[in-house]
Amino acid sequence: MTNTLKTTVLLAGLTAFFLIIGQYLGGQNGLIIAFIFAAVMNLGSYWFSDKIVLAMYRARQVNATEAPELHQTVAELAQNAGLPMPRVYIIPQDAPNAFATGRNPEHAAVAVTEGILRILNRDELKGVLAHELGHVKNRDILIGSIAATLAGAIMMLASMARWSAFLGGMGRSDDEGGGGGGIVGLIVMSILAPIAAMLIQMAISRSREYQADSTGARIAGSPWGLAGALQKLDNAAKRIPMTASPQTAHMFIVNPLSGRSMLNLFSTHPPIEERIERLRAMR
Repeated sequence: MTNTLKTTVLLAGLTAFFLIIGQYLGGQNGLIIAFIFAAVMNLGSYWFSDKIVLAMYRARQVNATEAPELHQTVAELAQNAGLPMPRVYIIPQDAPNAFATGRNPEHAAVAVTEGILRILNRDELKGVLAHELGHVKNRDILIGSIAATLAGAIMMLASMARWSAFLGGMGRSDDEGGGGGGIVGLIVMSILAPIAAMLIQMAISRSREYQADSTGARIAGSPWGLAGALQKLDNAAKRIPMTASPQTAHMFIVNPLSGRSMLNLFSTHPPIEERIERLRAMR
């Protein structure tokens, strides 16, 4: 499935989910409001999902004067990949990690944490940045950013459904306005919505990480830096907790929630060992 088709499916799925929740929450009027809200979310997630995610992590854009080595490395790799220079951001967190976002290569951004700048050597950092530019080159940064925004919206809907059920279905009867589920339906929706949010993230195929690893190794000119970085990042992720939202976990180079065992069941990342093994097998 192409990334364009995946994006379309995600947007269509979100719209359908919003309409169903709206029907349960407010009958016919709720359906209309949900349709309007879904339309706004669809447009907003396309144009502003990168800004939303960057703001969520308080990422600060830096220039060549503020972070000369980081900026120079990104510029060199972007030139190797034949890509426009992306915006560069630093996230004020000790946990080492990184992600790329943006709707296309012309509007891309690469963000790294303060922690990753401290623990990686130049070759390893080069491998990580090349991996993120691999996502840009493969044009899968849009779908990752949209999935993060939509998953958050679905979680918000789940909370609304939960409170509505608690307050007695917002004071309406089961047959009012065409609603069909009543309190029981709302409770079911409040349970299913978070699961749907997780499935949206898992729908972002794990193969995109393998592909970005492979593309990144070619951009960097060697797979060894990225292989070494992944090992360090995996070890650090288990020791240094990251303040991260489950809705955005799929965007990072390594799972920022790897220390939370229950969330590992829904991991959107392939095993680090397999990624390293594939990189070491590259020629």
